[in-house]
Amino acid sequence: MKQNLELLMEMLAALPDPVFILSESGRYVALIGGHDARYYHDGSHLVNFSLHDVLPKELADWFLEQIRQTIEENRLRTVEYALGAHDVKGLELAEGPEQDIWFEGRIQPLSNPVDGERAVVWVARNITERHNMQLQLKNLAELDELTGAYNRRKLMEALEEKFAEFKRYHHPTSLMIFDLDHFKQVNDRFGHIAGDKVLTAMVKLCKKQLRQQDLLCRYGGEEFAVLLPNTDLEEATQLAERLRKTIGQYDYHKELGQAYSITVSAGVSALCSKDKIESLIKRADDGLYQAKASGRNCVIAKSDN
Repeated sequence: MKQNLELLMEMLAALPDPVFILSESGRYVALIGGHDARYYHDGSHLVNFSLHDVLPKELADWFLEQIRQTIEENRLRTVEYALGAHDVKGLELAEGPEQDIWFEGRIQPLSNPVDGERAVVWVARNITERHNMQLQLKNLAELDELTGAYNRRKLMEALEEKFAEFKRYHHPTSLMIFDLDHFKQVNDRFGHIAGDKVLTAMVKLCKKQLRQQDLLCRYGGEEFAVLLPNTDLEEATQLAERLRKTIGQYDYHKELGQAYSITVSAGVSALCSKDKIESLIKRADDGLYQAKASGRNCVIAKSDN
């Protein structure tokens, strides 16, 4: 019997992933396994501490909610979350991964109370490699391979999301569509490889002018779109003018082998209460074509009036 118990304890200690026993109040009751420092940090010091003792309040509240929800539903639940050594008191200098770890948490309620409390088993599996691969695949599906800007598919998804937010919260949202003037002449004169370099350089210029929340997309060929959250029509028009000037003032000598300037024409529109996504795009498109008809190298803002 003693030998069997020793074998059982050895097997539990050798579990590749850490297994936590957590009480309904958020106390670490026990920790078993997960000793490989290539994948995990040693959290044995956590036992008998509470989640709020060792984690930031927002994180501790989230873990506690998962525990209580699992107990209430009385079933196995699976969650994914990121956690780094810097998030957990006592792990700052511990051996283990330097970057945040992405975990899959499998949470199962225990049928019997532990120290007078309901509790769960929480198995935390390192899925960082899988998460990063999924992120790379998502980026590949959303990015234009040549320029690094987002693609049309990503733009439409983002428009759907911002449209829903606008309907609910009425946050101003604008769209800019711009086109490189006479770009066919660049390809004809310098070749398509040089033309590709121009597009890539232009995208880098734009990204330096845009905010982190703005979404720059290659709409097709030499046509691009910028989705501008929390931006009204006047602000969007001002930004479009800055982009127009920045692109027009840049000398593409490095890309083309000689001094050369390129201008852009742009149309700008903003969401209004009676809008659909299609009407927002159409107004920006109309503004672009009006800018081209007006001699190019200008910005036309189109309101819903």
